[in-house]
Amino acid sequence: MKEIVNMQGKACPVIANHIKVALVGQPNVGKSMLINSVSNSHLHVGNFSGVTVDKSEVLFDHKDYHFTVVDLPGTYAFTDYTIEERVTHDYLCAEDYDIIINVVDSTNLEKNLQLTSELLTMSKKVVIALNMSDEADKEGIEVNAEYMSELIGVECIKVSAATKLGIEELIDAVIRNYENDKNESKLIFSEAVEEEIAQIVWYLDKHKYEAKNSYRNIAINLLKNNKKTYAKLHDNPIWTELQPILIEASSHIELHHSSDDIKEAFAEEYASFNRGVVAEVVEQKKQVEKKTLTEKIDNVLIHPIFGIPIFLFFMWSLFQLTFEVGAVPMDYIDAFFGWFGDAVGATIPNDDVRSLIVDGMIAGVGAVVLFVPNIIILFIGIALLESTGYMSRVAFLLDGFFHKFGLHGQSFIPLVTGFGCSIPAYMSARILKNDRDRLLTLFIIGFMSCGARLPVYVLFAGAFFSPEMAGNILFVIYISGAMLGLIAAKVLKLTAFKGADEPFVMEMPKYRLPSVKLIWHTVLTKTMMYLKKAGTFIATASMLIWFLSNYPHNSILEEDYAYKIENAINQEEKVHFENSLSTDLLEQSYLGRIGKFSEPIFAPLGFDWKMSVALQAGLAAKEVVVSTLGVLYALGADVDEENNSLINAISKNISFPSAVAFIVVIMIYLPCLAASIVFTREAGGIKYFFYLLFFTSVAAYGMAFIAYNITKMLM
Repeated sequence: MKEIVNMQGKACPVIANHIKVALVGQPNVGKSMLINSVSNSHLHVGNFSGVTVDKSEVLFDHKDYHFTVVDLPGTYAFTDYTIEERVTHDYLCAEDYDIIINVVDSTNLEKNLQLTSELLTMSKKVVIALNMSDEADKEGIEVNAEYMSELIGVECIKVSAATKLGIEELIDAVIRNYENDKNESKLIFSEAVEEEIAQIVWYLDKHKYEAKNSYRNIAINLLKNNKKTYAKLHDNPIWTELQPILIEASSHIELHHSSDDIKEAFAEEYASFNRGVVAEVVEQKKQVEKKTLTEKIDNVLIHPIFGIPIFLFFMWSLFQLTFEVGAVPMDYIDAFFGWFGDAVGATIPNDDVRSLIVDGMIAGVGAVVLFVPNIIILFIGIALLESTGYMSRVAFLLDGFFHKFGLHGQSFIPLVTGFGCSIPAYMSARILKNDRDRLLTLFIIGFMSCGARLPVYVLFAGAFFSPEMAGNILFVIYISGAMLGLIAAKVLKLTAFKGADEPFVMEMPKYRLPSVKLIWHTVLTKTMMYLKKAGTFIATASMLIWFLSNYPHNSILEEDYAYKIENAINQEEKVHFENSLSTDLLEQSYLGRIGKFSEPIFAPLGFDWKMSVALQAGLAAKEVVVSTLGVLYALGADVDEENNSLINAISKNISFPSAVAFIVVIMIYLPCLAASIVFTREAGGIKYFFYLLFFTSVAAYGMAFIAYNITKMLM
């Protein structure tokens, strides 16, 4: 029976379980010395099949396990340009082994993690050996191995091949990982890349594609133009549909990286992740380098005391700009839809059909398109903050603050995106890999007031405050919603989403001038998403509201008012009778009956039946609330938030406490139908929609009740 040398230098028969290890690392990281330290024996050197590159193996026993360790040629990245790189690449992709030991140089961690981050995308178990720990100590470099393990989801062990520090702990870690199921690494890419990976994974899963590697690994290889992965899929029937998806995905990623080379884009992605890890786990005790411009700016923008006030000032300025500049083109858009409605209406002889098209569809969609300028300004502002590198710093700045409320630092990105539109915000929550953190973030996104709620806020701000105060009131409303969201997050964290907090890692990119092309693409995409919603859900909702508010007809009431209108003394009295007729007909319509039925439910909040109807209409789309109030106050559905008649009607018929409660409900309750569908898909099932419906309804009603009574007491 063959005998080998174990870690203690004793001979023992090969009777143990077998673990085959691939030893991987960049050149000059001490792999060979490390493996000699592990086995107390010399390497068996041969050649890899077909090439002259050395093949080094060692055999040893430890704790009833028999190890075969293959020392692969050093490679700087997971590529196949040189023979050595090709050997390592082919072995890791095609050969049979159980686990990878990735050896890195602790004194040059960021550079070494270039290979590590690529290994983390594979469907293999990995243990990281932080070699040269003794040299790192001498250079004043402290690597927090335990925290690094948490951050990247792979066990990291400090070792020294020279002093044999941590060698046994490393082998024990290999055994632990071999015996346990593979943990998913926490390597994440930017939102654009993760979105495309998710799309490809969904497609492969849809077609039940059979593969040894994970769908995520295949998706990454396809995006990186891996020739072997391409070749394997090329002859598969799904390739016909998959190829256009890959072309579009590459274009999207290249656009976000201002590059026409997808490999360069991924190199930047890996480098970003690596810098983030190093920033979190490496402490340089001996620092002699001068501060860079980025570091000098960071000293101000992410200052522990002044950082958050500076961020709040930027957000306040953005909302002021949104209100002031966005108001300029509104009159022109409003006039266009008025003219368009009149022009179309003149060609339709039937009164009911004309009213459906003009008052229902055109007026409803027009009320939404009216706010496109505001939405564009908001999207441009958020895109500028993201593309300059500032958003990442705010996420870092708020991480400690967010953790107090149970949220992950990376939750900041989807939450801020929610100020623009909830749909992309729900999708961007994919960057959170922990299901509990992702679900918690999904439930809180709705508290960030999306652009669709802006019309309602503008209307009520104009009804109860002077124009000079409107921007400030908008800022207060948005910040209040965000604070309520944080409180709700804390409640959910203590109840439904109990568990340990995930560590936070995010790269701090250098400040750079924003790309006009990228901002244009981002704003155009999100604006078109908003308009698409206007042409589908909102158009349908507007027609439904028109039908409910116009039927059933009451011929007796119409005849009675027709007589009064005909005998009116003057034009003013005639208009009064016409508006009264509209109000009475509306009260007897299906919409009025719904409002009357639900009025007792909302009475404790100070709402009349008209306000309750407007809220229910807003379940389809928040933008519909304004046009619904216009219908309910007999002013027509084509009114907007700057319509003086509607503003006067609001201020005259709604008390200030009721208005505050109404805004609180708008701020919290269920997002629009389109966003709710996306939420359900991202959360993972219809049951989560009902959880969200219950949670937001209870929270909205409870907070509105408190706001109503407090405001009433203070007045």
